[in-house]
Amino acid sequence: MKAAIVSAAGATPVYGYFAEPRPTEALARVTVTAAALSPITRARAAGRHYSASAAFPFVPGIDGVGLADDGHRVYFALPEAPHGALAEQTLVPVDRCVDLPDDLDDVTAAAIANPGLSSWAALTERAKLRPGETVLVNGATGASGRLAVSIARHLGAGRVIATGRNAVALASVGADATIVLGGDAEALDRQFMDAFAEGVDVVLDYLWGTSAERLLIAAAKAGRDAVPLRFVEIGSASGDSIALPGAVLRASAIELIGSGIGSIPLDRLMAATGALLRAAVPAGLTTAARAVPLADVERAWTGPDDGRRLVFTP
Repeated sequence: MKAAIVSAAGATPVYGYFAEPRPTEALARVTVTAAALSPITRARAAGRHYSASAAFPFVPGIDGVGLADDGHRVYFALPEAPHGALAEQTLVPVDRCVDLPDDLDDVTAAAIANPGLSSWAALTERAKLRPGETVLVNGATGASGRLAVSIARHLGAGRVIATGRNAVALASVGADATIVLGGDAEALDRQFMDAFAEGVDVVLDYLWGTSAERLLIAAAKAGRDAVPLRFVEIGSASGDSIALPGAVLRASAIELIGSGIGSIPLDRLMAATGALLRAAVPAGLTTAARAVPLADVERAWTGPDDGRRLVFTP
C-alpha cells in the first residue's frame, strides 16, 4: 500500500510503499479517508515527543478517520507501530476506535479531533469544570486555543477569558474578555491580577513559558481566600520549562495539573473523543482546514504554514 514513510528521526516523510496491515482479533484494519497533520505527529517524526519511538522506518500520524473492514465510519487514535494514520490503511487496537456521527464529515472530524480533545479532556477529566465557572485560555489564537474557547462555553463555563499575542486574531475567538500578551510587563501583570481578583476557576495553558509564570504568580498574589484555581498545563508553545518560586504554591490554593497522553487513562481519552465528536455539529465546532492528497505529503510537510490544519486524504 502507499503511505508516508519516516526513515530516520527528523527526516521528511516520503510517499512510497509500506507493508499492508494484517488485522487480528485485537487489531482492526482501517481504510483511511482523512488524517490531520498535528504538532504531535511532527514531534514524533522528529524524535522530540516523549511518546516517540526509536524504531524506523514507520508511518507517522497519531489519529484519523476511516472505514473499518465492516464498512462503518470510525475515528481512530494511536495506531499500532510501525503503522500510522498517514497511509491508505492502518492497524488500530479495537478499543482505540469510536463510531462517528452521521452528520460529521471526515475532514472536519479529522481536523478537530486532536486539538478539540486537548481542551475537552482537560475540562472534563482533569479540571472537572462545573457549570458557571470562569475559564481562562492562555494561548487562544491557535487551532486548539480557539476550539478551547468554544468548548469551554459548550461545557457550561459562565465566562471565558482568552489571551494571545495577536490582538486582531484574539478579538475573533469569541471570548467574553481578552488579554493581549507582550508589551509592558507591569501593565500585563495588572491585567492578570484584575482577572484573578474578579474570579478565575480554571486556566487552560497552551503556552507554558513566561506567560504561565506570570499567570501563576498573579493568581497567587490575587488570592481568593483559599478558593482553588485549577491550572491545567496542556502545551508548551512558549517554552518547555518555567522558573516558579515555591512560595507561589505555598501561599495559594493553586492546583497545578497536566493533561495529555499518560495523565488520563486511554479508555477515558477515547470516551472523551467520542463525546467531542458527537457534540461537534450541535456545538458548531469548526477549525480552518485544508485537504491535501497524501501523495503530496513531502511538499506539504515542508511547505509554509497558512494557519489551516493540513488534512491528508489518501
